[in-house]
Amino acid sequence: MVFIRWHASSLAHRAVFLQTIAFVHNLGELPIRRPNRAPPAATKDGPRTNDEIRNHEIQLIDQTGQNHGTVETAVAVKMALEAGMDLVEISPNVNPPVCKIMDYGKFKYSAQKKAAEARKKQKVVEIKEIKLRPMIDDHDYEVKMRAMQRFFEEGDKVKVTLRYRGREMAHQEIGTKLLDKVKTDVAEIAKVEQDARFEGRQVVMVLAPR
Repeated sequence: MVFIRWHASSLAHRAVFLQTIAFVHNLGELPIRRPNRAPPAATKDGPRTNDEIRNHEIQLIDQTGQNHGTVETAVAVKMALEAGMDLVEISPNVNPPVCKIMDYGKFKYSAQKKAAEARKKQKVVEIKEIKLRPMIDDHDYEVKMRAMQRFFEEGDKVKVTLRYRGREMAHQEIGTKLLDKVKTDVAEIAKVEQDARFEGRQVVMVLAPR
């Protein structure tokens, strides 16, 4: 009797095994469960407000600036709604977090406006180029110097490029004196960031505003 039960069980296992082999043979591989590729939860841009504040208690500052100490969050949200305002978490990293009753729309608009003004005030330093010739006349030199002064007043650096042509390379002392004159004339408003050096047939010097 035991042998019969064992033999029946063995036949059942063998049948399941053969079905599995046939399934694999037909499909080429075992079915693979697709991973859960649900998109990550979106993070909130800005502080938590009202029902987004999950702490049971918070430290409450009302719209007049009065500190109410530790208050249940539900009570604080109700106070904010009754005042026609929002409960805004302003210090999330303390326990319990500090929240304030305010008009969140106006607060967000003000913060965006301040950020925009700060970006406008940020100055991106540029390098302007002034090209000179060793035998430049006095009028052209004065025009170049006025432009250079304007660049320094705007906070930009100036790359002075002195180019030699033909036989001028035989009289490099003239170009050296000219660059020394430039450094002397702008000494009060600018400093030498990169001293004069040859690059092919031209000499390059970089000046920066003081």
